Amino acid sequence: MNWFEALILGIIQGLTEFLPVSSSGHLELGKALLGINAERSLIFTVIVHGATVLSTIVIFYRDILQLLKGIFRFKWNEETQYFFKIIISMIPVVILGLFFMEEVEGFFTGNIRFVGFMLILTSILLAFTYLKKSNKRTINFWDSFIIGIAQAIAVIPGISRSGATIATGILLGNRKEIIAKFSFLMVLIPIIGANAKDLFSNEMASESSIGAIPLFIGFMAAFITGALACKWMIKMVSKGNLIYFSIYCFVIGVLAIIFAA
Repeated sequence: MNWFEALILGIIQGLTEFLPVSSSGHLELGKALLGINAERSLIFTVIVHGATVLSTIVIFYRDILQLLKGIFRFKWNEETQYFFKIIISMIPVVILGLFFMEEVEGFFTGNIRFVGFMLILTSILLAFTYLKKSNKRTINFWDSFIIGIAQAIAVIPGISRSGATIATGILLGNRKEIIAKFSFLMVLIPIIGANAKDLFSNEMASESSIGAIPLFIGFMAAFITGALACKWMIKMVSKGNLIYFSIYCFVIGVLAIIFAA
């Protein structure tokens, strides 16, 4: 992988991590179009995911600080309850990571036809949110678990994590701006944990097919575009414009299937 390919893939990751179009799916499509071996570029995937986590922390640092202040009051206040909702939402993806990691990694083999079908599935899920008109609830503990299940399913490339979690929250009747923020915050701990595990694994440590410069360029591209996309996505969700992303996912999914054929 050269620096230009790293730049393109970093931009793809940053833009699509927060938009409901599946960053993992687009990253796999990008690797296929650029002729990059999907299995030998795992370290790059980990690095750019780490970049988008950092961009999330930068965008929501006030909310995170407020949350931490509330937690360390050691009271059953709003912040502590919110924190436990995040913990509950993590349960499905933690179970998946601990017991089904090999099965999950089996999806990341550059199977473009499969990614295309999953993008179409994401499109259908987003389309359902267009029919949901009333959203007045705040997230409760049961909602957080259901949204967590959606996040676990979204490890499949082509199924958007933000799209699945936000759409699930909207279909449960939660307010759009609340579910958007929850969707972005709930993923921080799982991704940080997964990245730390991968970076210190023997397989990752032995991989040397990608140089430091492409990794740095990919990281910075994903960080900058991720921060911009995060802000934009919050505005888009609040306005209820997910139908446009549904159309986009459907078109890209169909094109991916045709390309694979």
